[in-house]
Amino acid sequence: MADNRDDEGPAQYASPPCFMHELDPEYREPLSDWSDVRRWREAERERLIGARLAVSADARTAMSARIAGGLDALIGDIAGRMVSLYWPFRGEPDLRGWMASINERGGRTALPVVIEKGQPLVFRAYKPGDRLEKGVWNIPIPAEGDPVLPDIVISPIVGIDPGKYRLGYGGGFYDRTLAAMPFRPLVIGVGYELQRIPTIYPQPHDIPMTTVVTEALSNA
Repeated sequence: MADNRDDEGPAQYASPPCFMHELDPEYREPLSDWSDVRRWREAERERLIGARLAVSADARTAMSARIAGGLDALIGDIAGRMVSLYWPFRGEPDLRGWMASINERGGRTALPVVIEKGQPLVFRAYKPGDRLEKGVWNIPIPAEGDPVLPDIVISPIVGIDPGKYRLGYGGGFYDRTLAAMPFRPLVIGVGYELQRIPTIYPQPHDIPMTTVVTEALSNA
């Protein structure tokens, strides 16, 4: 799934403390110009995806298993609950095995579907074995099915800041979708510890995750 609305206006940030650049050589002034923020997000997105892809497939598999364990510990009894997941893309944690286990334990699962650029996502029920077709970026999506409303939304991250604001792929889909839902689901960002960053320069429309789970388990 994709993500933060990178083309939808500036936000204002406080001025940095005087002389911080002299006290800490690593200090950088907060970006206040939206064109600078957008360029920064684009560069940071590519850096973080590159770092994720540089991790070996075996290491990512092991980290994905730890993330699945952290999700089980956080959510508890899954029976009767609808969970939206995602199809892994560009090194994201692969939770397809966990998706199958949800259905085996009496839960239900769904995948997000992009209907139109600039519009909220639609969630369609899906379980392993159901027919898939290619969606945006050739990511598999359920080929049929009525829309559903998940109780829990598992959202892959490109970056995550201490406020649990998520840097995604730049499309704004998750924010629009959560804003349009008739109730607020439990929203869990999943990713790797290497994706933690000091800020994403959040905008007024950005919606933070409820909590975050990495290979270090829950970070509520």
